[in-house]
Amino acid sequence: MSEATLPYAESLPARLLRLYGGLALYGAGIGLQVESGLGNNPWDAFHQGLAGRAGLSIGAVIIVVGALVMLVWIPLRQRPGVGTISNVVFVGLFADAAILLLPTPSHWTLSWLFLLLAIVSIALATVLYIGAGMGPGPRDGLMTGLVRLGLSVRLGRFLIEVTVLAVGWLLGGTVGVGTVVFAVAIGPLTQAFGRWFPMEAAPRVGRDRPAE
Repeated sequence: MSEATLPYAESLPARLLRLYGGLALYGAGIGLQVESGLGNNPWDAFHQGLAGRAGLSIGAVIIVVGALVMLVWIPLRQRPGVGTISNVVFVGLFADAAILLLPTPSHWTLSWLFLLLAIVSIALATVLYIGAGMGPGPRDGLMTGLVRLGLSVRLGRFLIEVTVLAVGWLLGGTVGVGTVVFAVAIGPLTQAFGRWFPMEAAPRVGRDRPAE
């Protein structure tokens, strides 16, 4: 791959377009999966459960939790970037907008369509915003921080996602077949999209490594 094709060789406007387009698509994917009613991914099961208990919107909880997770970055020696701060603020806003605008499926076929679109949207969104090279999301940074302490990527992700899924389920978040389908499909789809939108990026302040 030539340097000209790498994300960090792109102009700043192109990288910002990747970043904010990815964040908007990520929020839309969250809204689609929540509205499907078939089961959320681990973090959003947690967000939904906490939102129900706190009387807040899911988007508001995503923002608050993202900000709190960034506090954990301090002892883990993680440094945020513009993309990190943008992730904290905009994913929640876009998720709330999607939930507000999307209809609640009245038939199982529409529920499944929402779920599949959600997984595709989140996979593509992940590739776009990471490829912008402007900093990982707060939850991804938490994982890479644990990796720095000696955990493998697989173990770090497993421990985080099992914990938030269990807490989310106990709080009343929706866990179901959609949760399983998401877990199985998100990795291969993200890898596939990564071939079209390369995620390699040069090291810079606020970015230690790709989030995935």
